[in-house]
Parts: sequence; structure tokens; C-alpha cells
Amino acid sequence: MTTIPYEPLRIPAGEAERHCRDFHAAMSRRRTVRDFSSRPVPDGVIEWAVRTAATAPSGANVQPWRFVVVTDPARKRRLREAAEEEEREFYGRRASEEWLDALAPLGTDWHKPFLETAPAVIVVFEVHKGPQTPRPYYTKESVGIAVGLLLASLHQAGLATLTHTPSPMRFLNEVCERPAEERAAYVIPVGYAAEGARVPDIRRKEMDEVLVRL
Repeated sequence: MTTIPYEPLRIPAGEAERHCRDFHAAMSRRRTVRDFSSRPVPDGVIEWAVRTAATAPSGANVQPWRFVVVTDPARKRRLREAAEEEEREFYGRRASEEWLDALAPLGTDWHKPFLETAPAVIVVFEVHKGPQTPRPYYTKESVGIAVGLLLASLHQAGLATLTHTPSPMRFLNEVCERPAEERAAYVIPVGYAAEGARVPDIRRKEMDEVLVRL
């Protein structure tokens, strides 16, 4: 295997914690937003965010992801209509009472207007083995890490996002004209939050609830 020299970021040890604290301060303001402005996203922002997402580690470096950016109004409408059809079924029949009770404080239901009002929607596909694609390894884990980087990058650009996961998602292959070996995993509206947008008053777990030192 060919190798190249590793070039780490040269952060002085005395500044390392500050860098982490600064990044945390920015990311702690990230929230899921459901009310979007029609204000367009500046040119190049989504492309660079996707470039960042594509730096994620992946099993055997197969990089099993595809990012489909939907901006065409007619296609966004098709996406919304198909997603709402699945969501009506979910909220009306498939979801358990326990699941619906957990969602209730967030105020979500089958209506998904953000899929149409956001200026862009990124549909993230997992790429599985196909005629032109190799077998991936740890696909869900790899794509999940990439999406985390995508959300962080978009937030750093001052954009709002929402992570939507309608189920089932096969309708997205038709809407996005993708082959069968690609399987939709995330639908992410992207844009600026609408003026006066509000979000649920939630709390994040304290460190002693999430960090274990051994």
C-alpha cells in the first residue's frame, strides 16, 4: 500500500482546549429548525459543506455516500408530497403510542412544509454494491459520520438544517433519479431560519450523563 506523510494541524498544547471550547460554543447553538426563509444559500456553501462531509472516515475507504442537492421547486414539491404521504401513514398507523408520546413535546406531525420552503434539500444516500460500485463496509456508520460533518459545516456557515428520516424512503430514488444500489438515509433541508423562527426548549444531557472515565 502506498503511503504519504501525515500532516496534522499544529495546535500548541496550551491552546488545544481553547480550540475545543470555541468549537463547542459554536456548535452548542446548533438546533433543528422547521421554519425556513426563502433567502437563497450563497454560492459555493453547500458544495464546500459536502466536500467536508466527504472527508469522513469510512469502512475500507469505500466512501459509500452520495449527496443529492435538490433546489428545483417542482422537484421539491414532489419530494414533499411523497414524504407527507409516508408520514401520514407513520403518524396515523405505524408509530407506537410510546414513539408518538416521545415526539409530542417537539410538536412534529406529518406536515413537512420545510421540504418545499427551504431553498435547498440535501438527500443523502448510502451507496451499496451494484454493477458499478464496490461492496461497502460499515455503511450506516460511515454515512452517519459524514452527515455529522455536513451538519457541522453548514452550521458554521450560519445555515439552519433539519434531519428528516421518512420511512420507508424508496420513493426518494424515483424523485432524485438514483439507481437501486443507492438507498436514501437522510433528507436535510438547508437554508436560513425564517425571521422569528422558534425551536423547542430542550435540554442537553450534562457531562456526567454522557462521559465515562475509566
